[in-house]
Amino acid sequence: MVQFALLDWIWMILFLLLMIGCGVLFYRLGKRSESDFFLAGRGLPWWLPASSVYATHTATDTPMWVTGVIYKHGLAGIWYSFFAAWCAVSAFVSTRIFRRSLAYSQAEWQTLRFSGLGAELLRGWVAGWQIFMNMFILGWVGIAMGKVCTFAFGWPNWVGLIVFSSVCAIYVTTAGYWGVVMADFQQGIIAFSAILIASVWGIIYAGGPSTIIARLAELGQSWRLNPFHFTEEFTPAWFVTMLIVAIIGGVGMGTSIDWYTEAQRIQSAKTVRDSSYSIWAGTALVLMRNAIWAVAILGFFVLYPNIIETKEYELGWFQLSFEALPVGMIGFFFAAILAIHISTISTQLNLGAMYFTRDLYHHYINPKASKEKLIRVGRISTVLLLIGSFIYGLMMEDITSWLIFALWIMAAGVWLPNILQVVWWRFNSWGYLSAWIANLSISWLIVWILPELGVIRQLKDFEQFWLLVVIMALIYIPITFLTPPENMDRLVKYYIMSKPLGWWGPVRKEAEKRGLGIENQHH
Repeated sequence: MVQFALLDWIWMILFLLLMIGCGVLFYRLGKRSESDFFLAGRGLPWWLPASSVYATHTATDTPMWVTGVIYKHGLAGIWYSFFAAWCAVSAFVSTRIFRRSLAYSQAEWQTLRFSGLGAELLRGWVAGWQIFMNMFILGWVGIAMGKVCTFAFGWPNWVGLIVFSSVCAIYVTTAGYWGVVMADFQQGIIAFSAILIASVWGIIYAGGPSTIIARLAELGQSWRLNPFHFTEEFTPAWFVTMLIVAIIGGVGMGTSIDWYTEAQRIQSAKTVRDSSYSIWAGTALVLMRNAIWAVAILGFFVLYPNIIETKEYELGWFQLSFEALPVGMIGFFFAAILAIHISTISTQLNLGAMYFTRDLYHHYINPKASKEKLIRVGRISTVLLLIGSFIYGLMMEDITSWLIFALWIMAAGVWLPNILQVVWWRFNSWGYLSAWIANLSISWLIVWILPELGVIRQLKDFEQFWLLVVIMALIYIPITFLTPPENMDRLVKYYIMSKPLGWWGPVRKEAEKRGLGIENQHH
């Protein structure tokens, strides 16, 4: 167990006061309008959303997940996090298209891209899905914090799950997205500094790079230094799959569950250019962070090479840091863990509240709600999301397997439809909706239920992914062609507003016929 000295307690208390202070400081800005509470008035320079992208995607569960794949696969495991590279492509494609639309959320965007009953059903579906997913994410990030506190202080899991997320909810509920993004800026600096310091200290504690390399050779584990070391589980086919998912996925919207978080940052930037810079820069920081972690985790492996249970070795980076850092720095490190934790919790709380308030309550239940009413609903839904996340968190044990399922497999069946809705004019709401509905049931069947019943063998991750892609295509492509295309007036309006890439020939011709071609907008 970790013992705190006076200086350690000072670090932690100062950090918590700083975060709560953000709620007090930005309370007035957050209550000015719905746009301020959920998007900071769409007026942020690129570096603020960029720091928020990085801070949000540096959660308590993230080092556990990265540790899990690096400890198991060596440096080759870093490719599991390469999915984040979709943002680098998105920054110059789908980010720009989405920012031009001015939609608050991905759910609202569906009603701009599609039309009629299908669009309305999609907006409700995506909003409901995102409310569920935000509670789900809050749960796994929260229980990750619970595990860290159990390891460090011997507390029951529920203490770390509930206490620090509840503190975070104070400034999210009061200041909304203004509190989130300004706190993220501070948390990002604290988190990156602490990750760098703790990792370097851990590497030195393990003997330094040369000792780690020599020790790996003694253990017969030098293959862990090869980022292209393939095994029966980590195959060339899985490697290629990850590259395809990351690079081509950047063209679409929603190809990763991270998109929905990024979409809020995209719309909070003051210009299209700022939104692009923010996504690109935030992603660059994420990839650099992962590389730093990977080396430190190899240091942990040479110190503890025989851990079998995933739920034990995925705490490796935390264990290494707590053991290596001196008294006085432990408190700073734990404050950084809180920063890592709270930055993600705050984002998911505000994002989930936005989907509930804007896309469900305001759009379907009370379209004439006042500004004050909408902000009040946003605050109430924030608290309800927090309570729901506690229930999900207490259900989770193995962080790594949950993350791989949620990040890769659960989104596999809608990966290609999420691209088609951006690049192909003929893809309609009914095809997209059918893909969503079918994927949710079939993904659970293929990943969990059928193997458990012995109907099929336990498929490898990449096999699950491509099987779901093919099965879903056999469902949504026929449905797309068997149902009418979207209303041409809606498509032309969307095309002129968003300037999408891809196969939009018939829509472009119709726009030109009406004298509304994109090239005419500058005359």
